[in-house]
Amino acid sequence: MPADNNLAANSTRSVPPEMNFLQLAVDIGPVLVFIATYLISKNPFTATEVFMVAMVAAIVFAKIRFGSVPVLLILSGIMVIVFGGMTIYLQDKIYIQIKPSIYYAVVASILFYGGYSQRPVLKHALGYAYPDLSDKGWHLLGRNFAWFFVVLAILNEYIRLHYTFETWAWTKLWLFVPATMIFGGINIPMIMRHSQECPEA
Repeated sequence: MPADNNLAANSTRSVPPEMNFLQLAVDIGPVLVFIATYLISKNPFTATEVFMVAMVAAIVFAKIRFGSVPVLLILSGIMVIVFGGMTIYLQDKIYIQIKPSIYYAVVASILFYGGYSQRPVLKHALGYAYPDLSDKGWHLLGRNFAWFFVVLAILNEYIRLHYTFETWAWTKLWLFVPATMIFGGINIPMIMRHSQECPEA
């Protein structure tokens, strides 16, 4: 879940520290490159171009290093390419700004559908992080993150509409990334309770 990807997975003790660090780097690396490029160039279109390249590089690195690319990273990468391409072609930065809102809304919709259909869809994205989590635990985690992503989508739109592009860009790093990691940490007690290695409450 990045800034728009799967940052919450990094809170778990099931993943080796080295893997945690590399996954975190893959998650926030493109965002850092985007912000740094904008601060240097003061050009949102140049920053968007570099962001697109950095996202592709992150996907390639994940494939080489981990053997597979997380589903959420693929989804985010596709949306960065599509909305980034629209931003550059139409010379309108609104498209790269609404990308996170649409991403969050899409992921929330998928998670809500998973809850409605009783399918632990989040397990396909984060199963490697919580291998002992029961289906009930996945259902609860998916529900929690679905509502969390709804909040993030609304928050992104509020910031986009009321603040400058630079402020909006900075919030990707100092607001959205920490919020996602904190929210993942808040869910750890529930994950522990519903892990199959522990008696369920």
